[in-house]
Amino acid sequence: MSVIKPALDPKTVEVVSRSGYPEPFRARVMPRHRRPLGDALGLTRIGVNLTMLPPGKESSMRHWHTHEDEFVYVVEGEVVLRTDAGEQVLTAGMCAGFPAGATDGHQLVNRSARPAVYLEVSNRDPADGAHYSDVDLRWNPPHAPGSFTRRDGTPY
Repeated sequence: MSVIKPALDPKTVEVVSRSGYPEPFRARVMPRHRRPLGDALGLTRIGVNLTMLPPGKESSMRHWHTHEDEFVYVVEGEVVLRTDAGEQVLTAGMCAGFPAGATDGHQLVNRSARPAVYLEVSNRDPADGAHYSDVDLRWNPPHAPGSFTRRDGTPY
């Protein structure tokens, strides 16, 4: 059994660049680069990702979670946070939080000319699902291939 050290340099964590979204949604978020820091540190109850969002890309489709709290902290650059309340520019040092079950969908968009880097933190709840505010998409547990459907339950 390997021992996981309790501290690391995030730059040493391998970049993951993928999305489970079906098209046409995948093209809106890719490429985005995540370093799964929580996984690298052996965390099993919370997820922590250091994410780089290139100019012109979206973090996700605007969504809300059924069972997971979500928190973002901007490390570098600038993103636009989109919610039901409108748009808010977040710059380095700013943060936002989204309680589980709150139906106000959120999304980050990089409208700047530079990459933006932010931390994403959430609890890991196997019962979690996501509803998408602006597109015909749902993410349904269990989270296996095909867990994205249209709102009426038909598969993509």
